[in-house]
Amino acid sequence: MRVMSEPTTQVSNLNLPNVLTTLRIVMVPFFGWALLQDGGDSVLWRCVAFAIFVAAMITDKIDGDIARARNLVTNFGKIADPIADKAITGMAFIGLSIVGDIWWWVTIVVLVREWSVTLLRLSILKHVVLPANQSGKIKTTLQGVALAVLCLPLPHGDAHGGAFDQFGAAGAGLFYLAQVLLAGAVAMTLWSGYEFFRDVWRQRHSLRGTPA
Repeated sequence: MRVMSEPTTQVSNLNLPNVLTTLRIVMVPFFGWALLQDGGDSVLWRCVAFAIFVAAMITDKIDGDIARARNLVTNFGKIADPIADKAITGMAFIGLSIVGDIWWWVTIVVLVREWSVTLLRLSILKHVVLPANQSGKIKTTLQGVALAVLCLPLPHGDAHGGAFDQFGAAGAGLFYLAQVLLAGAVAMTLWSGYEFFRDVWRQRHSLRGTPA
């Protein structure tokens, strides 16, 4: 975390990373619509939802790499990128809770943490830079993999009325593996959130010129 300096050059908001970020935001309602088709029991639409979610995760990685490599970091990107990330993952958590694949308490805990951190990060954006720490990167990876797998039409117990039984024991095993990854993601979500608020508190003292 460091105090920000004013940029020496102005970068246009109309660039490839920002276009990809905007595309991710546009994907959110289509992803939610596909995931919830037929109450989440449609094999076809669950696969479509999976494809949209994976595409969103890929563009997230690509736009960040391009922005850093070509020095295309903009104020729009700083604000829109975390919003796009939280919107697509938030829709995944909510949609999967609606169809019964994720417990609601998990979704509530994760979303409260994610949006509180995002809003605080945006509120201090003009004053400090808060680079992602290692636990945050692990959290993002675990969340992305777990949510992507859970979007697939995987059988588990009596859920979905046997609509996904054609995927057999291997599909059920994959579902429960995704639940293990999700548990790890929740743990890292809480831990990285603690680290974030701890660092903000320390920076608050630093900015005021008092010892932490």
